[in-house]
Amino acid sequence: MGVVRVQSFAFSGIRAVPVEVQAQAAGGLPAFLVVGLPDKAVGEARERVRAALAAMGLALPPKRLLINLAPADQIKEGSHFDLPMALAVLGTMDILPPEELARFAALGELALDGGIVAVAGILPAAIAAAERDWGLICPGVQGPEAAWAGNLAILAAPDLMSLINHFRGTQILMPPGVAGLAEAPPGPDLAQVKGMELARRAMEIAAAGGHHMLMIGPPGAGKSMLASRLPGILPDLSPMEALEVSMVHSVAGMLQGGQLLKRPPFREPHHSASQAALTGGGQRAKPGEVSLAHRGVLFLDELPEFPRAALEALRQPVEAGRTTVARAAAHITYPARFQMIAAMNPCRCGHFGNAARECGRAPRCAEDYQGKISGPLMDRIDLVVEVSPITPIELSRAPAGETSAVVAARVAMARAAQRERAGEADGGWLNSELEVDRIVLQPDARDYAEKAAERLGLSARGFTRMLRVSRSIADLAGVETVRRIDVAEAFAYRHRAPGQPTLRPRKNQGVAAD
Repeated sequence: MGVVRVQSFAFSGIRAVPVEVQAQAAGGLPAFLVVGLPDKAVGEARERVRAALAAMGLALPPKRLLINLAPADQIKEGSHFDLPMALAVLGTMDILPPEELARFAALGELALDGGIVAVAGILPAAIAAAERDWGLICPGVQGPEAAWAGNLAILAAPDLMSLINHFRGTQILMPPGVAGLAEAPPGPDLAQVKGMELARRAMEIAAAGGHHMLMIGPPGAGKSMLASRLPGILPDLSPMEALEVSMVHSVAGMLQGGQLLKRPPFREPHHSASQAALTGGGQRAKPGEVSLAHRGVLFLDELPEFPRAALEALRQPVEAGRTTVARAAAHITYPARFQMIAAMNPCRCGHFGNAARECGRAPRCAEDYQGKISGPLMDRIDLVVEVSPITPIELSRAPAGETSAVVAARVAMARAAQRERAGEADGGWLNSELEVDRIVLQPDARDYAEKAAERLGLSARGFTRMLRVSRSIADLAGVETVRRIDVAEAFAYRHRAPGQPTLRPRKNQGVAAD
């Protein structure tokens, strides 16, 4: 008997890996077998295919029906193999032409009534199919998502019957149109933030260069309020960034209406999140919060309350811009170039430093609480700022601050300078990723940076990150070379453990080392 072939895909991170669904109907006792390392969801597809055919008045042939998912040594996961398996079976029944099916890749889950249900990963699958000159058969509601792949023959069908009618020439499935860009709802404005000038300045620097930032302050000081306004001052994603971010969300099954994301994502997981939830993993190795925040912001409130293992797992993606989920059978890599914004109280009670309200365990409670954040993770944070609460009088009478639009214009100007300096269209151009030998300092600024870094005992990583922050400060000021004052301000945001030298202002000299 002949073999009917339909193409499909498995997923390794956001990469679509070709899988050939082969069907053969042979003599012998009636049976429906699926081989090729299927997981439980793929194995259950036999019953969904049987029910979908029955809903159309069809029955499986009384033969030994064998489905092979090639390559046979790769684990197949997910319900999206339902549709290619059903099409291959229909090919063996001479209901659909096998030569036509071989030109298409298919993804979709089958309902018991023959409907085709949406699945995750349509966007990367469509791009992979276009690269191989295949057509794509997908659920009808996901046709606009697949259309982003460009020059691609797409059959977006609501059910199996419409597909059969299309191949038999009694019905035509029209090509879907491209979905639009997802418009983010308007967020809170920086103009609503009164006072907090130091924290506002640090957040603007972080936004300009894509730097990681930690805010430390008592409860109610406004740390979360300030972090929620960061997305409002970030520029839109570039076309390539939007496609890359949308592919991650497509694999996670979170791309709504097939619309590409226009704005940087903002993720704020609860501090009870597990390591797998943060960095990716689980039974099907789904992307975690660090990947869902790719090219955007990951806000970690109450940082010391996160599980220690989860925080330590952030060290690699923070540094490398990617995260790898290691399994016995495979290693799956997801992009994770995010901007981490964290907030924490100075101690467990939250009032360390306030003699009237701090607990009787001070200062030991603050040392223990802050000690939950390891040195290697803290060394990867570019800016640390103390957020002091403002008084009720200040809150009532202080004028409104600059609007998000005004700050966003300065951030956009700084990022444009970085992109022009890097000379690259997309990727690797932010100051947070800049090689240190590409940072040009004025002679007095370089001498100051070297002496202050030696005095403060900064690691090589800490010194590099401080220089990157100074480059962002210079970009906000619109100057070509980094000045001494830019380096001094960057040093002021560098975290130092208790007992280390501090930086204090000297008259007419900005910030200097003690």
